[in-house]
Amino acid sequence: MTRQDWIAVIMLALLAVLPPLFIWTGQYFWMDLATRLVILAIAASSLNLVLGFGGLVSFGHAAFVGLGAYAVGIPAYHWLYGGMDAIAVTNGFTQFGLAIGVTAFFALITGMICLRTRGVYFIMITMAFAQMIYYGIVSIEEYGGDDGLVIDTRSEFPLIDLDDPLQLYGLCWVSLLVVVLFVRMIVRSRFGMVLQGGKGNEERMATLGYNVYAYQLVAYVISGAICGYAGALLGNFTTFISPEMMDWTRSGELMFMVILGGASTLAGPIIGATMFIVLEEVLSSWTVYWHLPFGLFLILVVLYIRGGLTGLLSGKKGEGE
Repeated sequence: MTRQDWIAVIMLALLAVLPPLFIWTGQYFWMDLATRLVILAIAASSLNLVLGFGGLVSFGHAAFVGLGAYAVGIPAYHWLYGGMDAIAVTNGFTQFGLAIGVTAFFALITGMICLRTRGVYFIMITMAFAQMIYYGIVSIEEYGGDDGLVIDTRSEFPLIDLDDPLQLYGLCWVSLLVVVLFVRMIVRSRFGMVLQGGKGNEERMATLGYNVYAYQLVAYVISGAICGYAGALLGNFTTFISPEMMDWTRSGELMFMVILGGASTLAGPIIGATMFIVLEEVLSSWTVYWHLPFGLFLILVVLYIRGGLTGLLSGKKGEGE
């Protein structure tokens, strides 16, 4: 294991130990903050797969989070007001399977178009597709439109009660662990090597006989599905969903988390999500103009710590240096 891998292990260990302490000491606010942090770390890890390892700067990943959340909220709404079978629509496997399936299909359809472009065009078209979904959800008044939708019943799993904050956090933490190991397996496989090779020199990989477009499309679909899973967790956590979840600014926040923590590292999304959430909370408690010092901090990290905080902690130069 590399030093960066050990940083990921330490971060995961801290995230496993601290929340039970928060519950034991009655610090429920920090418990909620930790749950949100872990969910966003999952979404950031999915973006890191295509951004950090694939070199694809997607500005539309918040759409996957929102679709995953609505895959939980819409079935629960129809159970409450439409008389549908509760076993069918509130079952966690059904809802999470729907979230993964819908987001994977959306990633496949949009990815087939987006990956025909490069650079700033790829950024703009991913954002355009995300905004299409955003305004589409806003226009559906039955599901609350711009006001959002309350989830009255969380997903139901055997032996797991998601109404218990500690059990909900446990599911989120285990999910993060699985996602980190899954991403690690992907990037160290032949598939991951081709994906990273395409990031460095796509023409050379094509000359070697690899269909880089197909590899990138598969990675994009996997990334979208993981992000949709994170959205399903977020919907269960907040018990409230709205189109604001999939606004382009949310995609920017996920991107900041990856860059802040360190792109193309396993620990980067975890550290980035942690710093982003903690700094947001601390600075906003000091001043209503917290965006200014927060933005300055991000600028300093991008300018002087090219490898992100993970690169700083591991003592290695970031990519591009």
